[in-house]
Amino acid sequence: MPRVRELEVFRLTLPFGRRSESLLVKLTDHGGMTGWGEAVSPHPKTWARLEETLGALLIGVDWEHPDAVPSGDSAVDMACWDLWTRMRGVPLAHAIGGTRTSLMATVRLAPDSSIESLVSRVNQQVCAGYGHVTLDIRPGWDVEAVRAVRQAYPALTLAVDCGNAYTDLGQLVALDSYGLEVIERPFAIDDLHAHASLQDQVAASVAVEARSAAQLDDYLTLRAARVLLLRPTAFPSLSEARRAHDRAAAAGWDIQCAGGQGAGLARAATVAVASMPGCTLPCDVTQPPRNNQIVTPIVGANGGVIAVPFTQPGLGHTIDEARVHRLAKESFHA
Repeated sequence: MPRVRELEVFRLTLPFGRRSESLLVKLTDHGGMTGWGEAVSPHPKTWARLEETLGALLIGVDWEHPDAVPSGDSAVDMACWDLWTRMRGVPLAHAIGGTRTSLMATVRLAPDSSIESLVSRVNQQVCAGYGHVTLDIRPGWDVEAVRAVRQAYPALTLAVDCGNAYTDLGQLVALDSYGLEVIERPFAIDDLHAHASLQDQVAASVAVEARSAAQLDDYLTLRAARVLLLRPTAFPSLSEARRAHDRAAAAGWDIQCAGGQGAGLARAATVAVASMPGCTLPCDVTQPPRNNQIVTPIVGANGGVIAVPFTQPGLGHTIDEARVHRLAKESFHA
């Protein structure tokens, strides 16, 4: 039974790419075992709330399972799972029901300065071993870009991520003639009827990013999509993410796990969730830059394949604590 004797919380501004922020939680039990968790781009009030409440919630308190810790925070929940599974000597992936030891990966490509440059970047990724590519599109950068990539690579499995940027169906329906596997996040998340209308008109599967099991139920009721884009760290707990997985899989939906930002811990949790049986589509943890990560081995794809750490307990990665302290802009402990 875990009992935390010390906790530390770090706020990191990552040095590369978009210089995003991560909040790391480290829990240490009385035997010296540690568990780590991460929230990527946390809510501005999260830091103050954890500083006020986390010590009383965890220090010296016995708990039998991570679900017994009512933190409501993904980083704390992840740290509890990491500690709990490390104490039992089991991988996190196994503990939450994962079965795969490796995952196929998709690589995500942002809009480029030209169509020619985009096709060149796709060529680089195909040569690196990727058989699945996701293009980020937006109004004005969609049909021509997809057409050019499809003409260059007729057999490539191709998806598009619309970033919730569209308001009408026209361009998205036009994309369907290019053999897309998935159209991700086409409309505002609460516009269920637009999603349902698009799914009725295209052969591609529409993917929605639900952030609670209840929100997913609304999409299931309207048959507004056929794919759940599951971002585990967007849920308050890994158990809640697993419930969403179970409901989508029971409805016959495909599931794609995504979580390519952060310092590595959130990516590791995404890989663990993606090893569950219902996660049938390639996993997206490949967004650069890899240099932001504070874990060993780095979480990412090699030749289009992501390894699931099924021989190491917990998240399955070693934390570079010296680098954590160097990158920390702020910290507190209790």
